[in-house]
Amino acid sequence: MDSILDSILAYLLNVDNVYLYIFLFVSSFVENIFPPAPGDTITVFGAFLVGTGRLDFLMVYAVTGAGSTIGFMSLFLLGKCVDRKFFHGNRFSFFSDEAIGKALSAFGRYGYYIVLANRFLPGVRSVISIAAGMAELSTRKVFVLASMSALAWNFIWIQAGFMLGDNWDRVKSGITEILRSYNIIAVVCIVLAIIYLFVKKILVKNGD
Repeated sequence: MDSILDSILAYLLNVDNVYLYIFLFVSSFVENIFPPAPGDTITVFGAFLVGTGRLDFLMVYAVTGAGSTIGFMSLFLLGKCVDRKFFHGNRFSFFSDEAIGKALSAFGRYGYYIVLANRFLPGVRSVISIAAGMAELSTRKVFVLASMSALAWNFIWIQAGFMLGDNWDRVKSGITEILRSYNIIAVVCIVLAIIYLFVKKILVKNGD
């Protein structure tokens, strides 16, 4: 997978800037629809091109933010059109009935905060967008919060890619390590939060 991605990125170095912006938009969109797509790596590739003076920072920021938000809203609107039965039977490996159920339960407790944090929650962005639609959240509020989340996340990674320099191998290696560390820390924090809430619930129940 990495070799294929490297080949694609190497080819893109020789195309017109307009196509580069289109590619960054599409990759950011697809990453939300198809979670295994390496959208963050490609966003950082855009930042690398900013660092080399090839692309404009604001344009890269705008197209990646727009792609991420539109991708999120596409699945959100899909969620408004279907019910949970649509995902029964594990027909969709990335949108399992169990994952949808957990996301809906989370919305019952935290509502719009989940949408605001979606880009910072590894592995569940797409599930959150569908569940938000199924939970009948306000389209306007979800759009605003999803945009804020995408812009905040993309700014961090574009800035990181820009600061790591103009050597793609070094940028890619640095971002891979940062993402790996971030995902580990995020998962640990989520697990600790779940344990805390579970213990708190047990203590409250025993107190009654």
